[in-house]
Amino acid sequence: MTIEKQVPDGNIDIGNDCSKQLAKKSRTPEIIFLAGVASMSMMCGFGATLAVAKKKDPNMFTKGLIAGEHIPESGAALAMRALGWGTLYAVTGVGLICFGIWKLSGAKSMEDFRAKIPKAPKKEPTGRNSFKNTTELIDYIMHNGEHKKS
Repeated sequence: MTIEKQVPDGNIDIGNDCSKQLAKKSRTPEIIFLAGVASMSMMCGFGATLAVAKKKDPNMFTKGLIAGEHIPESGAALAMRALGWGTLYAVTGVGLICFGIWKLSGAKSMEDFRAKIPKAPKKEPTGRNSFKNTTELIDYIMHNGEHKKS
């Protein structure tokens, strides 16, 4: 859907109203989809790991699930506790790093933060970046970037 409007110099400006609507559109479906794909991938990977562990040694696998006389805590409970502490440390650490950078920059809002943090300059590649095969790549690396003349 396009909108034509008259601008002061007499020309016609064709604006794209759809792009404005898309910018305002909620990204909730996309976020839900990506979170679903990520969680399904994680569950499938975890399930596959459990299946391989059970197939490899079923007796030890069942011993790890149930706490016994010689083991005060089951392997699953120990793993869940370790996962909880690891998650807490990771989230807290990343949060503190982000908060520290935010405070050191002196920003008051996200727009202010974006303006204060300089963009990294784009550097053109100085060496070769395309090779016909891995042998050619290895030869290039071994000879410190010298071009092999054949």
